[in-house]
Amino acid sequence: MIDQQKYSRLLLTGAGGGLGKVLRERLLPYANVLRVSDRIDVGPANTAEEVVTCDLADKDAVDQLVRGSDAVAHFGGISLEDRFEPILQSNIVGVFNLYEAVRKHGVKRVVFASSNHVTGFYKQSEKIDVDSPMRPDTLYGLSKCFGENLSRFYFDRYGIETVCLRIGSSFPVVKDRRMLATYLSYDDLVELVRCALFAPNAGHTVIFGASDNSTMWWDNRKAAHLGFKPKDTSDVQRVRVEAANPPLDPSNPVGIFQGGAFVCAGPFDD
Repeated sequence: MIDQQKYSRLLLTGAGGGLGKVLRERLLPYANVLRVSDRIDVGPANTAEEVVTCDLADKDAVDQLVRGSDAVAHFGGISLEDRFEPILQSNIVGVFNLYEAVRKHGVKRVVFASSNHVTGFYKQSEKIDVDSPMRPDTLYGLSKCFGENLSRFYFDRYGIETVCLRIGSSFPVVKDRRMLATYLSYDDLVELVRCALFAPNAGHTVIFGASDNSTMWWDNRKAAHLGFKPKDTSDVQRVRVEAANPPLDPSNPVGIFQGGAFVCAGPFDD
């Protein structure tokens, strides 16, 4: 059970990625020390930061990365479709290494950046909740299914609480018609992570990450105990987005399935 609003040391992985950069700037109020990590150079440490370069596939390095942390916001790994081998190393071996280190060092709360692509092969005409069977649309989505199931195992076996965030589309603005349903503003992203870090008795919880959009494919009522209440909405951008993006051909799978273009991504030839 978490009953505080600040950690002594909070670890943020993937700090060099798109969302990692946003969280690096905005999670500091929730920790005395924010330890930021990526396998790429993320620059020098700012005030109240520690910077650690780490490849998630390196078990010993991940063990040292986690040591001394009180909670983890895990945003590291590959975030797009790719060949299986790099996805295997970053998103499967990497997340296993992370949870083993979390177990060994007694960390009790992980926020896992999952993805809406865990359920990308549901149709846009359907509404699903967190108990709907996984239907990944890519190898990337499949790797996030592994991460969610791994975190469930570590909760059931070792009592490590995890909140899995099935993040929609978190960008400064809505880019296309699909994002009218999947849009998650940066402010709402940060609030979602805050709720996931500090909600008491989170157990193992899965929540879809989206703002308060009137077009919504996901039902989050089973995650209501986290207390996440988005403030923003894609609706204020609808006129601009629809004018700039004509409707897709009804037979185009990009417009049929919730995963959008991901359902057509790959395969990659060596």
